[in-house]
Parts: sequence; structure tokens; C-alpha cells
Amino acid sequence: MQPTRPRLTPAIADLRRAVRGALTPASLPNEGDFEPEGPASAETSDGRAVSPSFGSQAALVLVALSGGPDSLALAAATAFEAPRAGLRAGAVIVDHGLQEGSADVAANAARQAAALGLDPVLVRAVAVGTAGGPEAAARVARYEALRAAAAETGATTVLLGHTLDDQAETVLLGLARGSGAASLQGMAAQTGLYSRPLLGIRRSQTEQFCVDSELDPWTDPQNSDDAFTRVRVRTSVLPLLERELGPGIAEALARTAEQLREDSDALDHFAEEIAEELADIAEAGISLPVRALEANPPALRQRLIRLAVQSEFHVSLSRAHTLEVARLVTDWHGQAALDLPGVRVERRDGLLVFSAARA
Repeated sequence: MQPTRPRLTPAIADLRRAVRGALTPASLPNEGDFEPEGPASAETSDGRAVSPSFGSQAALVLVALSGGPDSLALAAATAFEAPRAGLRAGAVIVDHGLQEGSADVAANAARQAAALGLDPVLVRAVAVGTAGGPEAAARVARYEALRAAAAETGATTVLLGHTLDDQAETVLLGLARGSGAASLQGMAAQTGLYSRPLLGIRRSQTEQFCVDSELDPWTDPQNSDDAFTRVRVRTSVLPLLERELGPGIAEALARTAEQLREDSDALDHFAEEIAEELADIAEAGISLPVRALEANPPALRQRLIRLAVQSEFHVSLSRAHTLEVARLVTDWHGQAALDLPGVRVERRDGLLVFSAARA
């Protein structure tokens, strides 16, 4: 017996629309690689065009499913939209093993995914380390498992259930750390393998989606444990800001993140173009002309420095180290070479010369 199809409520419509936008033709493999089965085009009952089916060789997207309302709503919306985009949809459930009964939670999420029609459904148990604290270690283990699952199945995309609320929390945490635009711009909608279709969707909408779809999401007890900084931001800081400054704070933070990302992407693009003209790569390293660096505004100058080091030595300079290097340009008074982690920088003959760190 087929399950009853849920009526199209505002929450269901909003999430399906968000997922539909993420499942663009860019997610599909080259159509020339496959012989489509069936008609060249079709329509759904509501008149929407449906991409041709590629049978068993259709591109696969995986939903990272925890069983919570965000990822469960994402899984249900993806199960509905993926076939209409000519895609197969599966799920991967990561069992971090950090809570009693976590294997049962993972198994229940797998049953829900299968009931939604997702296939394949993978459950992966991981060992969580300690580096960087429990949250960071769990995140590292989770993403390693997601990457491995995508490689194993040949999935083109892994869909993550981060919402607008998660974005706002990320921006506030970055602001508190003083970590600059890289953190304040929050999470990107698309980062390589990963796609976040719900960054414009509130958490309350995913919860309502589950109610409207008669889905039973898992409630993670850690989401109410104020031992975690993010939980305190979620349950105390954001509500306080809403009370004191008025509604719409989460949306404003998410807009700020989007604007900063646009600006940062533009500056990165300009830096790459300028670096192609200025950088002189030699066997011993790479150099940039001091006068050209000095002529650029600080935001571009510092990007050029970081880009030179990253591209040649695969080292990410901290802001403090980047500013030390920049002083060789803007505050030059005969300083000695700088020995930084993984790279040596000195000013010589009108050039900033970057070479591998001395053993």
C-alpha cells in the first residue's frame, strides 16, 4: 500500500522549492555520457517539466541524514524533487557513537530514508577523536565519512541540512571570535562536493514540514545542552537579540553573510588576476614586487601575500603572520627575513621573496 501523499502546505512547498533550486543541471553528469530511457521530456501532474531519466546510470545525490527535523525534511523534499530532476537520491547516516543508543538512532534514520524511497541508504559508524574539542572532532569525522560515502557510491553531491538559523549562529560565533570576513561570511550554499539548499529556510519551517508530512524526527539532546557554545547562542543569545533589537535578526545576519561572501569572492578573484601578472615563480620559491604590493589596498595586498604562500607552499598564513609580512612592504626599515611556519619571507632587491622554511 502506497503511503498517503501529504498535502502541499506552505512549509512543504518552501522546502521543495529550495531543494529544486539546488538540483540544477550542474549537478547532472554530462548528458552525452548516457543514453536516456523513455521520452525526451515529460511533465508532472502539476505541469512542471521533468528531466529525462537516465535509468540506473542517473547521477546520484546523497542526503546527510541525522534523523533530526532539518535533515529529515531535506531528505523528504529531495526524495520528491530528485526524480523530477533526472537524479537518483540516497542517504548517508553517520553514527558518531557519542551518545548511548546512537546506533538505534542511526538505524531508525535509515528506515525513514528507505521509507521515503531513498536508495542507497548507508550507515557509517565513525571514531571521533579529540583534536580541537568534541564539536570540531565530530565534524572532522563526519565529513570524512561523507566524503568516503560519496566516493564509494559515485555521488556527485552531498546535501547538508544547514538552515538560515545555523547560518546566523555561525556568523555570531565568528563575530565573537573576531575571526574576520572568512567566518562572518558563514557557510556557502555550494562548496565543492557539498550543497546546502536550506540556507534560506528557517528551522521552524523544517519542523513544520515534518509535522505536515507526518514524519517523526529525532530530537538530539545535545541541541539543548548549554555546555556547547552554539547551543547557548541558539537558545539565549539570538532570542535576546530578537527581544532587544526586534525581529528579523537571524535573517539580517544571514544577509550580512551573503554580502560578505560576494565581496570576498570578488576580492579573491581580483587577487588571482593580479597575482598572475605580478608573481615570478622560480625553483627556489616565488616573489612579488614590493612597489606593486604597496600600490594595492590592504585587502588585496594581504590576499596576494596569502595566495603566494598557499599556492607555492600549501601553507595557510594566519592574519597575524600575514600582517607581519605586509610590514615588509609598508613599514620597511631593513628588517631581517621572517621565518614563519612553512615559509621564509625576505625583502630583497625590491621584491618580497618567499622560499621554503629552513630545516
